[in-house]
Amino acid sequence: MTQKELHTQQLIDEANEAQWRQHTRRHFLKECAMGFGGLALGSLLQACGSSINNSYNIAFDPAHPLAPKLPMFPARAKNVIYLHMAGAPSQLELFDYKPELMKLDGQLCPPSLVEGKRFAFIRGIPKMLGPQAKFAQYGQSGAWVSDHMPHLASIVDELSFLKACTTDQFNHAPAQLLVHTGSPRLGRPSIGSWVTYGLGTENQNLPGFVVLTSGGKFPDAGKSVWGSGFLPSVYQGVQCRSVGDPVLFIKDPDGMNRDLRKASIDAINKVNEEEYKEYNDPEILSRISQYEMAYRMQIAAPDVMNINDEPQYIHEMYGTKPGEACFANNILLARKLVEKGVRFVQLFDWGWDSHGTDANLAIDIGFINKCRQVDKCITALILDLKQRGLLEDTLVIWGGEFGRTPMMENREGKQNPFKGRDHHVDAFTIWMAGGGIKKGVVYGETDEIGYYPVSGKVTAFDIQATILNQLGFNHEKFTYQFQGRPFRLTDVSGKVIQEIVA
Repeated sequence: MTQKELHTQQLIDEANEAQWRQHTRRHFLKECAMGFGGLALGSLLQACGSSINNSYNIAFDPAHPLAPKLPMFPARAKNVIYLHMAGAPSQLELFDYKPELMKLDGQLCPPSLVEGKRFAFIRGIPKMLGPQAKFAQYGQSGAWVSDHMPHLASIVDELSFLKACTTDQFNHAPAQLLVHTGSPRLGRPSIGSWVTYGLGTENQNLPGFVVLTSGGKFPDAGKSVWGSGFLPSVYQGVQCRSVGDPVLFIKDPDGMNRDLRKASIDAINKVNEEEYKEYNDPEILSRISQYEMAYRMQIAAPDVMNINDEPQYIHEMYGTKPGEACFANNILLARKLVEKGVRFVQLFDWGWDSHGTDANLAIDIGFINKCRQVDKCITALILDLKQRGLLEDTLVIWGGEFGRTPMMENREGKQNPFKGRDHHVDAFTIWMAGGGIKKGVVYGETDEIGYYPVSGKVTAFDIQATILNQLGFNHEKFTYQFQGRPFRLTDVSGKVIQEIVA
């Protein structure tokens, strides 16, 4: 047989064998031995992935990323105003009344309170520090409030106090990240980003997530506390200003009218569209949407961010100072923003880190001044939202990143020149109002000196779960697929604080 004939016969034999494979039972069973295992493995993988399949998948439209969306179940709140006092206000001078602590004022701290504990600055044995304020009970709820917050004391029956909040982060930046992103490390989306990702916004001419800062500095964690992390960038917070242009470069440059600005944006987006056709990256469509929203914001933002047109009685009610950068102005802007349909408004007020290293950071001087700056306008916000019928749909949260110690700070073992308290992770107070939260509730309790929780202990994850619950989301199923697994705001923790849910 020639070489050519041999090669032809081999081809015929391979063809016949291929045909037999399709029709013989013996070959089917032999070849499918691993196939049955593969089928079993596939079923196992499907079972393991069932929790993922049960996650709530947002219908993300990159061309219209902020379009209004329905939550998982009927929501009690539509909007959120989160008031963060950056630096951590002292609960012992505001809401957590401890008369026993006054009896210990000036005495050396029992060693058992500091042994094995980590503090930011306390070293050795510090002295105890009694409350630097006078307290009284207010309202039908009988909530204790100090004389530092006389206006807020008048509306305690609108609030729910969480008196036993805890954290495991004793430095500002990681503690702020934990409160707002669910992780003490960089890279996670902020709660405002999660909310706008899940719900979109009702006003397509304004961002869904707006940030306002006061106090002269950013929070220690920087802009990461309102970043979008691994979510599309369109969901990050947009920082606005209460003085001057609300957003930088919102005005047309000299020599460019509005028609020319629109033509330039159309040209840019035409390039973006071509780039999307080539790379099919949904982030490009989000970029197009952001350019178009920026154009619309030129008309909408200056109007909503202008407090000068508010009636005089509103300015007196809030204590606003038009033309200045202050917390009271930002509080009024927050009301105007939610009134216009902005989904999440975040306020950061810097200057609450009362260590006692100077007069501004003294618990009996600078701290009192900070309280005076926020007391009247926060109270006005609650009352104003209520009189406009917005409070029942707007969830308001107030708090810091941790609490303050019952003992006086002795920085590196030396007494500070002014009275102050160090960072405290085991107990602090946060309150909520509106948005389906019970009125006049005090949940949780600390021991007789305000050091440890004795009941109602809650974490940052519990607070986050409760906020999402009021907005219509199950925090365990509200996820985003990233790096091969579903992520959620509350990581693997958190429970809804049912005791304060109406």
